[in-house]
Amino acid sequence: MKNLLGKFNIVDIIIVLGVIIALFVGILTTKHFRQTADKQIEATSAITFQVFLRGVTVTGEEFPIKPQDKTFITIRNVPYTELDVLNVESESRKTAVASSRVKDQYVLVKDPAQPAIFDAVVTITDTAKITKDGAVVGGNKIKMGLPVTLEGEKYKFNGTISDVRVTSEVEVDDAGVNNQVG
Repeated sequence: MKNLLGKFNIVDIIIVLGVIIALFVGILTTKHFRQTADKQIEATSAITFQVFLRGVTVTGEEFPIKPQDKTFITIRNVPYTELDVLNVESESRKTAVASSRVKDQYVLVKDPAQPAIFDAVVTITDTAKITKDGAVVGGNKIKMGLPVTLEGEKYKFNGTISDVRVTSEVEVDDAGVNNQVG
């Protein structure tokens, strides 16, 4: 036995063990004891998600992101694609001021110290793969709190996803064309 082990070095033994483990995992996968990534996808659906942009400085006349425009999205510092903007709600920063009419009541007014600072919510749509863990877009799970970057011709804003909604199921036909079901 010692002569047999003396003919093999440690690298050979590690390679043989690696091949045996890979064969074992392959057998478990083909016998459906182990689930592969493509079998975890339950459906393909249209989704909308909202990106919250906090403290965006805009000194121009109007907010640069508009409904019905396209915006390029980067998820976790990885460029993804251009997506459709459904809605944009932007509001300048507010501050609380004591009401002169009613005691112990406050009124929100535009903050004069920060006239060019805005908070915005941008609603975007895309087609996602739906898994048990949620929607997957561009290889990333789209969940609240995920950092994203929205970029257009005149802007590049960093924000976080604040809401995700599955809107309708999408069927993909043999030609690879998406058809919305409902």
